[in-house]
Formats: sequence, structure tokens, C-alpha cells
Amino acid sequence: MFRSDHLGHVPPLTLVLGGARSGKSAYAEQLLISAPEKIYLATAEAGDGEMIERIRLHQDRRGLGWVTVEEPIALLDSLRMHDRAGRPILVDCLTLWLSNLLFAQADCRAAIDQLAHGLAGLHGPIVLVSSEVGLGLVPETPLGRRFRDLAGLMNQAIAAQCQRVVFVAAGLPLVMKESGGRGV
Repeated sequence: MFRSDHLGHVPPLTLVLGGARSGKSAYAEQLLISAPEKIYLATAEAGDGEMIERIRLHQDRRGLGWVTVEEPIALLDSLRMHDRAGRPILVDCLTLWLSNLLFAQADCRAAIDQLAHGLAGLHGPIVLVSSEVGLGLVPETPLGRRFRDLAGLMNQAIAAQCQRVVFVAAGLPLVMKESGGRGV
């Protein structure tokens, strides 16, 4: 758990992966829950009633104590803007950010590379949440297959930068990577 007087409990960069409704967001929130000041960097856009409800459920579960920043596209810029030593940031979620980039017809590979390399210059701790979409069926459409492939590449690039990578299934965390470095 995070302690404001000792950052060693949460490494500078943590990636939390999992499938839909696996408990990854709740797990990520718990990593930072005791921090007195924390940022929730939300990438979701409330485009329909279902998404509005999902966002509301996330907000209700988090409760007070989080400063919410909504940024669907310019994720690295927002991270840099809100990055302060000792103030953790939770990014939820990278796969929604990737969807936003695809719909905006952005250069997704370049954005992924920029994010992966840009994370190294941040203070942390930063916890990033992403869906693991490559474990299921092959999508039927070219766009679906492109998204799946980009999400896999993105998760690999981000995981390579992180000191800790955790996979969550059925609400249970499995630490996949724990490496040395600042804060571990």
C-alpha cells in the first residue's frame, strides 16, 4: 500500500492488466487509496447511456479523495501537467485511450511509443490500467483486429517500462513482473 511518508511500497510505474470486469480498476485504486492527494486520470468518454453508467459506477466506488482529470487523447501531456513528486496518478484506462486515438484517426503507434518513452521522465508513482484483449476470440472486423493488435503492442511497450506488472483475474492479482529500480 502507498504511504505518504514512504513511496517504496508503490514503484514509480505499475501496469495493471486484466479482462473486462476482472477487478483491475478496483485493484489499482486500492494501491493508492491511502495517499492523501491522488489524481484519477480518466480516458473514457461518455458517448452513450451505458458508458455514462459505467463512469458513474467507477466514480461511486472510488468515493472522495480523488481529483479526477478527464483526458481522452492527450494522455502524456496530461500526465506531465499533473506529475508531482509524491502525488500518485492512476490512469484508467489505456485501452479506452487507444480506442479514442483510433476513432480520432491518430497515429496510434507513434502515440504508444511517445507514451512508453515519456513515462520514464515522470516522478510517479503512476499506476496504469489496461485491458488484456488478446486472450479471446479473433475479432471479425479489420478494425477490431487492428485494435486487438495495437492493444497488445501497447501493453508490451508499457509493461517494458514498468517496474511492476500485475494481471488481475476474478478480482485476484497475480504479479507478473517485479523489478528493481527507483521506489521498489
